[in-house]
Amino acid sequence: MTATPSLTPYIVVDRAREAIAFYTAAFGAEVLFTLTDPDDGRIGHAELKLGASVLMLADEYPDFGALAPGAYGGSPVKLHFYVEDVDAVFARAVSLGAAELRPVKAQFHGDRSGMLADPFGHIWFLATKGEEVPPEEMQARWDASMAR
Repeated sequence: MTATPSLTPYIVVDRAREAIAFYTAAFGAEVLFTLTDPDDGRIGHAELKLGASVLMLADEYPDFGALAPGAYGGSPVKLHFYVEDVDAVFARAVSLGAAELRPVKAQFHGDRSGMLADPFGHIWFLATKGEEVPPEEMQARWDASMAR
């Protein structure tokens, strides 16, 4: 069993089996394990390894308050995922049904990144590490990007 990070995102999805298949195909996730509800076959808990991190997920369980983003009109939470080749991973995710929200481009903070919505309502920033930018320079670039 892998060591558990101190902070691990846990998302609720509608159609967990499909989500697991999407995250595996689009992001290269590795399924560590799944627990299936014996009464109705829903995924009660699953753990996926994405890069050096673990993502936990489950199907909706309204009686426990576990609802997918659609139940709320979307999710205010964004997931940020560093990958080796953001352009390739982003394009693969879009080809598998993700919606591009912001195209991949070089960012003021030094990374190359873009934003997409997966088919299950979760928002992902996909990024590849780029230039190391000191915080003071990052603030100056932020200020310049916000000047209109």
